[in-house]
Amino acid sequence: MTSGQDFAAGSREPEDVLVEVARAVLGPGDHRILDLMDVTLQPYGRVVDVVRASDDLVPRLAHENALDQAFLLARKVLRPGGILVAAVPELDRLSRLRPITAPPKVIGRGESRQVTVQLWDWSNDGESYELEVVQFERVLGAWQIASSVATRHRVLTPEQMAEQFALAGFGAVQRLLPGESGHPLPVWVAVAPA
Repeated sequence: MTSGQDFAAGSREPEDVLVEVARAVLGPGDHRILDLMDVTLQPYGRVVDVVRASDDLVPRLAHENALDQAFLLARKVLRPGGILVAAVPELDRLSRLRPITAPPKVIGRGESRQVTVQLWDWSNDGESYELEVVQFERVLGAWQIASSVATRHRVLTPEQMAEQFALAGFGAVQRLLPGESGHPLPVWVAVAPA
């Protein structure tokens, strides 16, 4: 569990944007924040102000048929009025085109550069895809693979997301577009009931 105070000022990494959205909703202060992956580790009886989910987690949990349970657990660890903030890619329109990659992400300059590439392998029906993320780094003037991970994701529509929040008992669900939140993906904010 981490507090919003732990993040460097001015940083605009996606997870930081989710914290900024949470602060905008809840107001300033030291909010107790928990990642959605860690809700099962939360001790019984403890409550948090914010549960956040980064961009690849929700579609992965949906593919594993574990999203409904994760949202229920998130609601249980949130204090009344606490929020679940989730960045969720909306690839339902892209699934018809079935792209095989996204633009690479480059961090740093010169020999300290790192490049991250996403590779997508779509199912025949376009309802899911395998996502492989490969990170390259410069070592002695040559590119080497630093890490590689593959997961399977389900394509989620905005209607399916709204339904998942409703089934888990969240209220006041709102979908923020990238221009509203500053995150490159749509961000969902759902309030735990009192």
